[in-house]
Amino acid sequence: MTKSRVVEPFWQGRELGRRILLSLIAVALLAGTAAWLADRPDLSASSWAAGTAIILASLIAEIVISLGRKEFGLDLIAALAMGGALLLGEYLTGSIVALMYTGGQALEDFAQRRARRELTALLNRVPRTAARYADGQLQEVSIEELNPGARILIRRGEVVPVDGNVLDGIAVLDESALTGEALPVRRGSGEPVTSGTMNAGDAFEMVASSAASDSTYAAIVSLVAAAKAAKAPIVRLADSYALVFLVVTIVLAGGAWIASGEAIRALAVLVIATPCPLILAVPIAIISGVSRCAGKGVLVKGGGALEMLARMKTVILDKTGTITDGRARLIEIKTRTDLDPMEVLRLAASLDQGSHHVIARALVAAARERELKLVAPSGSLEVAGSGMTGNIDGHEIAVGGWDFVSARIVETAFSREIREWIRRDGTVSVLAAKDGILAGAFLLADEVRPEAGSVLRRLRDAGVDRIVLATGDRTELAESLQSFLGLDSVVAELKPEDKTRIVEAERSAGPVMMVGDGVNDAPALAAADVGVAMGARGAAASSEAADVVILVDRLDRLVSAIRIAHRSRSIALQSVYMGMGLSVAGMFAAAFGYLTPVQGALLQEAIDVVAILNALRALGSPNHGWQKTTHLPHAELMQLEAEHRALMDVVDELRHTTERIQNLPKTEIRKELADLDALLRRRLLPHERQDDEELYPRLRSRAATPDAFAGMSRAHMEIQRQVHSLTSLRKALGAHGPSPAQRYEIQRLLHGLEAITRLHFAQELEIYRLLEDEQ
Repeated sequence: MTKSRVVEPFWQGRELGRRILLSLIAVALLAGTAAWLADRPDLSASSWAAGTAIILASLIAEIVISLGRKEFGLDLIAALAMGGALLLGEYLTGSIVALMYTGGQALEDFAQRRARRELTALLNRVPRTAARYADGQLQEVSIEELNPGARILIRRGEVVPVDGNVLDGIAVLDESALTGEALPVRRGSGEPVTSGTMNAGDAFEMVASSAASDSTYAAIVSLVAAAKAAKAPIVRLADSYALVFLVVTIVLAGGAWIASGEAIRALAVLVIATPCPLILAVPIAIISGVSRCAGKGVLVKGGGALEMLARMKTVILDKTGTITDGRARLIEIKTRTDLDPMEVLRLAASLDQGSHHVIARALVAAARERELKLVAPSGSLEVAGSGMTGNIDGHEIAVGGWDFVSARIVETAFSREIREWIRRDGTVSVLAAKDGILAGAFLLADEVRPEAGSVLRRLRDAGVDRIVLATGDRTELAESLQSFLGLDSVVAELKPEDKTRIVEAERSAGPVMMVGDGVNDAPALAAADVGVAMGARGAAASSEAADVVILVDRLDRLVSAIRIAHRSRSIALQSVYMGMGLSVAGMFAAAFGYLTPVQGALLQEAIDVVAILNALRALGSPNHGWQKTTHLPHAELMQLEAEHRALMDVVDELRHTTERIQNLPKTEIRKELADLDALLRRRLLPHERQDDEELYPRLRSRAATPDAFAGMSRAHMEIQRQVHSLTSLRKALGAHGPSPAQRYEIQRLLHGLEAITRLHFAQELEIYRLLEDEQ
């Protein structure tokens, strides 16, 4: 049985016991009050005393057990207050203290349960059985019996029990419990499926790639159990304050008794010090922060890691998979002027469907993003690591690197041009040949994450003084990032052990955070004060070594976690200072005789309630008061990003048309421009108008300033102006096509329109992500 399965029944049993004690003392108090109202003081005293004695006996047993575990708390003050009340005959006071003590425990249980909700939700989703195929039959088996290679049926609404790959068809998955992503994602045949996600669509079959104990979700459950059990330094600090507070309480109570000669004053002091918010509010605020991070797709391994997040001064970032996306993406296409670039991409991607090479899969993904209809190849043959050949729609297609494709084509002026075109640092080239002639080439690159610039700026706003890029890549590639990302330092061509030395060297300036995603980052993640793993696609080793695991493939969640950590720590300290201050003030008032024991008990309970409610604020978003704040729901953000991705083929067509008209006969240019003009007016301009007329006004209404998004609206105007200029230039062409000056003017206009549209889309994406509610 796992540790988490042992802890939960124990926690539930203790909470049930506390509820029973609360019910007993409440009944005793009410019965005593009824007897007192019936003029039976003897029965009322007996009822109050009996209830107090039961709670006191239970409390003494808890104290003895805690001392046996070498744990010390302020429960001793409650025991002294109840014992003193019984000795002095203040049975009503003792009963109220007992009620307030058990009520405070019940309130603490409620607050802890509320704070742990996101973490507990992860644990409760652990599947126990799975439907496995064996000898052609479907059998329900324990997930412990699943091994790599097992064929499993995942029915609608079921949680995926192990990591694996879709066997056939399409899987529609709800990943929100792991990543915070609200919208379902689709996974096709052969694509990976992560354990812990839920089937939100029709039943599908998958092949397990790991045992249940080695799956992603099993590791997350283990991390959650550790997060629930871990204590933050600030919680341990609160425990150490308890001894000091106990000494102060006893000295003040004894002093009041000696100075006044009235033992009742000592009792009043003890009562108002029972129990102190110090031991209630701090763990609630910290676990609330951990739970809130989990709700955002960031798993923090305990309160200590959360508190350390709020103290970071230096952040060291790995490059691949952290600053960059970590995957090759299609960035540019160049084809013969007589061929449609999208058709060449369709042919190449159709052939590459049969390959598991990472670059082939990237090309297939690019085609599917553009909604191209791929067909199954025939007669395909793959040369591992070099390329593929096969037949698509009756044409012999070859796809691969320069050496592979050039050996299968006749040399032309276009092939010589492509040979020079593909020579770019930081890119991978793929060539496609059709019927023995080069058709085109594709450039792929691992692009910088769109949110990287804003993340670095927000890290500095959150108190980070120094940002360092540490990578194993070549120096020139790493330094190219520094030129536009504003990094303080770049260290390149590193081995794993070198990254650890960088962490140690940077520690002199303050606590250091290391952010990475690969196996090679694991030593540095373990060496840093806080190691952060990009765990959505990263290695299990890095997730195990890290203190924080980002489960969603978004670097900006790191800033969200840091801000949550700052706020949780601040709220915890507020509760400590406020609770201790009010308690000490009440104790002095009681010592000087201004508060009776009963009044002190009621006042202390009010202090406890205020401190706990304040600590629970860590579960919510910051309250910005009267000022309006712009808020973009996550689902709307995903929709807006999808709309931009759907329009990228239109932007690509601007570039392709620019290249084609350079060599097209004059008589064909008019039709080429007319087709492009119609495409822009049918798809691009309606999107921009919808943003201006619907989206921007909606966002402006929530913003603090009425002129928000004015710059974005101005970009829309410029795009519309340039499309109108294109229409005017097209209509002004002579009967025989454009003159050299007109051809140059058209190309200049199209280059400008492409540049401003790409920039505008990138700006909108960054703004939308900043507007997402992640505080």
